[in-house]
Amino acid sequence: MASSSIGPVDLTVEPNLQPLYPTPSQISDLLSPSVSLAPSQKAELVTHSLIRACVFADINLLSFLLSDSQAQTYVDLSKHDEDSLGLISTAILGFGSESERDIEREECVRLLVSEGCDVNTSDYAGWTPLHYAALLSPPTLVSFLVTHGSSPLALSRRGLTPLDIVTAHSTVPGREDVAFLLEEAMREAGWKGGRMEDQRRSLEKRMRRLGKRRYVQEEVEKLLGISPKWWGDEDMFFSLESDEEGDEDALSDSVLTPPPDFSTMLVFSPMSLPDIFQSLITDFPPSLRNAEPANALYMLARFACLSCDHNWIEDLIIGATDTIEDVFFNHAEDPTYLIFWLYNTTIWLHLMRCDNAISRTCDALGSLALIEEILNSVFVFIIRFAERRIDALLDAALLDYSPLSSEFESIQFESEWSFLRTFGAGKKKANGAASSANTVRGAPPMSPTQASRPPSPPPSGTSPPNAGTFASFRQTLSRARAPSSATPLQSLFNDPQHPPPTSPKDMISFMTALHTLLILSGINPALITQFWSQVMYWTACEIFNRVLTRKKYICRSRAVQIGMNLGVIEEWISSMELPRGVGSHFAPVHDLLNWLQCSSSITEFANLIATIQTMKHLNPLQMRRSVRDYKYEVNEGRMTEECNQYLAQLQKDWERHRVKMGVEQLRKELGERERERDESVNVSASPSLHEVPIASDQSSSISQEGSAAQRSIDALFDRTQEKLLWEPAKAPDPLGELLDSRFMLPLLLPSDPRMLGALPTKPPSLDDEKRAGVRLSMDGSSRSESRASFGNRGAMGWRFSKQLRDIGPTTLQYVDGSRAAARWTRPVELEPEEDEGEKPPPAYASDDPDEETGELKIDTETVHLTALTRAPSGRSRGRASVANGTPIDQRGDPSIS
Repeated sequence: MASSSIGPVDLTVEPNLQPLYPTPSQISDLLSPSVSLAPSQKAELVTHSLIRACVFADINLLSFLLSDSQAQTYVDLSKHDEDSLGLISTAILGFGSESERDIEREECVRLLVSEGCDVNTSDYAGWTPLHYAALLSPPTLVSFLVTHGSSPLALSRRGLTPLDIVTAHSTVPGREDVAFLLEEAMREAGWKGGRMEDQRRSLEKRMRRLGKRRYVQEEVEKLLGISPKWWGDEDMFFSLESDEEGDEDALSDSVLTPPPDFSTMLVFSPMSLPDIFQSLITDFPPSLRNAEPANALYMLARFACLSCDHNWIEDLIIGATDTIEDVFFNHAEDPTYLIFWLYNTTIWLHLMRCDNAISRTCDALGSLALIEEILNSVFVFIIRFAERRIDALLDAALLDYSPLSSEFESIQFESEWSFLRTFGAGKKKANGAASSANTVRGAPPMSPTQASRPPSPPPSGTSPPNAGTFASFRQTLSRARAPSSATPLQSLFNDPQHPPPTSPKDMISFMTALHTLLILSGINPALITQFWSQVMYWTACEIFNRVLTRKKYICRSRAVQIGMNLGVIEEWISSMELPRGVGSHFAPVHDLLNWLQCSSSITEFANLIATIQTMKHLNPLQMRRSVRDYKYEVNEGRMTEECNQYLAQLQKDWERHRVKMGVEQLRKELGERERERDESVNVSASPSLHEVPIASDQSSSISQEGSAAQRSIDALFDRTQEKLLWEPAKAPDPLGELLDSRFMLPLLLPSDPRMLGALPTKPPSLDDEKRAGVRLSMDGSSRSESRASFGNRGAMGWRFSKQLRDIGPTTLQYVDGSRAAARWTRPVELEPEEDEGEKPPPAYASDDPDEETGELKIDTETVHLTALTRAPSGRSRGRASVANGTPIDQRGDPSIS
């Protein structure tokens, strides 16, 4: 048998060159000379351990590998893993997985960089360590990499910088500081901003504006009770944002007066006008800046004016204005309907007046005057809506609210019972020194006989540090109440569910919401200015009359409180960037409050004369009544008998003057009635519908006042003039004690019809620059000149809309009328007419015996068209009929075409 040649088998275990959790002691043993490992095996072990140390942020292992003499020989800092990630990138990718080891992980990166590891090495996708650090690591490590040679301009394979990784479209939440560091580093490296950066910034700015607009709209909905459907869909946000830019220059004449073809008009039949008005006006859902009714009525008017005779245009405009009037009469409490139709009537008048082909003819027929009347009517309805809401807040917010209740608690009046005050005598004695030391600077000096009376409150000229200061629109709409001023005894009986007392902030909240709604709805800025002028005039008259007729307000302490509350309203006018003239209606109120504060301290006749001369907005009747009904404080001084007699004599002289002025006013009214009667008799012989005879002694004064007011309105649209020069129309001087709050200031429209299409700029609450300026201007503790005139500087902001004349095919469903509107949503089903025996009026009947064609043929040469209404132009508007007027169908006349 042959012998076996098999040698001895080596059964020793191979060392683990890729341990799961390598440790310094394990690696030190494997790298020792006693272990016979090949150099390639030792390099494999060190590389694996190096990568594992970076993955798990094992700073002890990493320090050992970089400092051990045996391991240093095999350390290669340029090694990559199977995903082509470098050591620094591998360490950075672990941020956030174990937040408690983020400090050790950052130390690992710093150690690798200090040992010479390349900070700009990239992987297969072109990402450098800074790309990963921008997305994952803290800002301190990003700053470390940038300052140690990492390029912030490095591009990935897709051309993205580290900044683009965190701010491609919007900044990654929580990475704002990192984005700021990278942006500054790139700018230092010569970067001037790229395309994606510009897109990101514009998108972020746009999203902030939209978010702010949504917040404002939600607050307006809550305060005014507006349906969310008013704002439209999401696309409406973006269309409004793109339309905010607008054009500063007016449109050309070719756009304002399109060519007389059927592409710029809508054809209609007179018999279908009721259905058109039903769908286009009555049933039309109001929405934000929807000018479809205005554009449709304008194009219908172009067809009636250029292709038919005068009865068609009269039926259209009279019927449309009557229907619009019925709509806002039926929705007098809904501001969306009122504002929607104010916007559309203004745009309709703008389109009609700017069209040279039809404006002259419509003006001669009085059609444009009808549109102006309906515009004025809906304007008055909005004013009445605001007055009703303000009237519910006026007493509690301006007259009864005490901004400094603690200053007025110790005041006693002569007519009040004081036995209840004895319960708090001990407390008042304890605070007697503090009360006496709390003398307000600017108060009238006390005489020796008045040393024991309580100190007077500060005059209205010195407002408290925080009175009327509202930092932003958010604070204005938040309706934050002031802390309750109830005493501890009163607080025991307060209902815990009872709302806090009404303050001027509540009125400011409503007015801000309404003003914002007017601006967002595109109401003409001249109308907004005159609207608030009328509202402030009514508010001033109501405050004046209520103070003068209620004895509890006729005292100097109440006058100080009301003056401080009134200052909040005036601050609001300035912060909303309205002209200063809007607040000029409060001049009589200020004079009355000042008179109440100083009348009891007048003891010399010369001082009385000097004081009366400064009260230019008070008459002797008002001064005399306030002195007669004055509510004196305890130990307060009184006016001397000589001064009282002088006021009584002044009152008698004024009453004689009032009788004289009343007689002149009565004669003027009788003369106007006579002229109106003569005009109605001779209307057929009058050369123009708008020509009204005026007496020679009144024509000059009326023309001067009217021209001055008109120039003031036109100056609002002049960008070279400041809006503070605007002055409202003056109300007639009161002949009695009270002001006429029912008087309506005249509504004036700009002379240039193109300015009727102007839109307001953004409200201060939505404009970042203006909002910041308002906030900075209102941070002061006292009212300064710059703060008072901040919102009145510069010209009034206005612009033209690019989408004003846009009209889509959806308008046709409204023009077709309510009966035919279904054809746009479902197939037409031909059904027999219920009233087959009913025939159209003879004036519109067809002369063609062939009824199969179904076409309407009108022979204007042989048939005289009769209007649908009995008196086309004469109705209840006081205008004479123009049934015998010149027909419009004169295409050969160059003045008309």
